[in-house]
Amino acid sequence: MEAGQSFLPGLIEACRAAIALNADRLCLLDEEIGDGDHGTNMRRGCDAVFAERDMLADLPLPQALERIGMTLVTSVGGASGPLYGTLLMELGRGLATDELGAGHSFPPALSRAVDAVARRGRSTAGEKTLLDVLYPVQAEVSMHSTLDGIRSEALAAAERTVAMKAGRGRAAFLGNRSIGHMDPGACSCALLTDAICRYLGELEGA
Repeated sequence: MEAGQSFLPGLIEACRAAIALNADRLCLLDEEIGDGDHGTNMRRGCDAVFAERDMLADLPLPQALERIGMTLVTSVGGASGPLYGTLLMELGRGLATDELGAGHSFPPALSRAVDAVARRGRSTAGEKTLLDVLYPVQAEVSMHSTLDGIRSEALAAAERTVAMKAGRGRAAFLGNRSIGHMDPGACSCALLTDAICRYLGELEGA
């Protein structure tokens, strides 16, 4: 992967805009089953990454992803920072070891990164977390689905967490009362996936 990722600042801005637009919604979702600050935390993290966008664009993509991951770990509060940070740092490390290019290495690198998130959070699919979006997205990527297919599955996966009983985090203490509420981490993950797919689709159509 050559240095100079000209698409990266625009991609970062697309993600930042999606979170900013939905920050209040994310906080409301988190108020129902958590601390109520997920939208605020995610917005702070996206703002921190946005502030580094020009520097990130000068890095090879694997290093840029690792840097974004570290920034999220240090700027996003709660459990979300380490989880999103782990995802991006591991994804960057996976791409850095590839000799064929990101087009060949991205699906397995994403798979390993999602598994790393599961280990970091000591969680798995079905426990009402962002993994309930990440695993379906990873499956779509592995099947080489279209960008529209990936984003649609991400949004649908977030909706499916409404019917789930929380098995991890503060929401787990609610037991059956956690059923009927969308997981805020799954929601932010779906929003970011949607923003990324839409942006990449615009680049393909340009």
